[in-house]
Amino acid sequence: MSIRIFALAILLALAGCAGEGVNLSQLSSLASGAGSSSSGINAGTLVQTAQKVQQASTEINEEQEIALGRGIASNLLGAQHSGLHPDKQLQQYVNRVGRWLASQSERPDLPWHFVVLDNEGLNAFAAPGGYVFVTSGLLAQMSSEAELAGVLGHEISHVLKKHHLQAIQKNAWASIGVDLGGQVLSSKTGVPPALAGAMTNVVKNLYASGLDQADEYEADRMGVVLAARAGYDPYGLPAVLQMMESFDPDAPLVALMFATHPPLAQRLEQLNRRMSPALDRFSRQQTLAPRYIRYLARH
Repeated sequence: MSIRIFALAILLALAGCAGEGVNLSQLSSLASGAGSSSSGINAGTLVQTAQKVQQASTEINEEQEIALGRGIASNLLGAQHSGLHPDKQLQQYVNRVGRWLASQSERPDLPWHFVVLDNEGLNAFAAPGGYVFVTSGLLAQMSSEAELAGVLGHEISHVLKKHHLQAIQKNAWASIGVDLGGQVLSSKTGVPPALAGAMTNVVKNLYASGLDQADEYEADRMGVVLAARAGYDPYGLPAVLQMMESFDPDAPLVALMFATHPPLAQRLEQLNRRMSPALDRFSRQQTLAPRYIRYLARH
């Protein structure tokens, strides 16, 4: 009997979040309850020693991907120790920009959610299924909508390429124990009988240590192309990376970003090789700096 490795992650992604699409108010309620476990799994039954796992399916459908992302998003909200930014117009603005970018991608029909966190740190991250977060601290340091588009395009690209799903799968093999004892799990997701004692640490470690450098470089390349396709100056993302070079890597506001991404100089070098001269003709596209500043001036 084969086991879907990612189904284990869905269990851990806090099965109580298995509803339809999540709006901002729902995300807020998820954040407040992120520390509790609603999966119904008895900790005493979790397998303590990883058993030898036979060939398992590595494919999940879109519904399962979204369920996994919803659970991870709720955990990430709780882990940030900060809520959603209270400015609803700012939230709507970032959502509009993000959804426009996502509509230009190969997965426009995902239930995309773009959320501003009330956090002074400079960071942005994504979860499977279309969840993208950006901190108010990073927004405050940017100067145009093209720069915002570059950052969101980078995170959207992680979702498009399923970088987090692949990383979870890769790390799960080393730490998951499986039990085929015949437990009946959620009929809504069709998850086969399985237990995932170590999966929580797999997800936590992924977001604490970051993705592979190759994934980050790919997201940079795809992000600038996506921004150009959406009508923005594609050099918005390089501008943000250059801005961040002015920060001390050990400063608390940027420590997590620097710890989970390749060195900025290397990212800029990689982008320069790919973008010039290929994307130079798009550099005259809109930056929409006045509109961006108008929204950010509200707080």
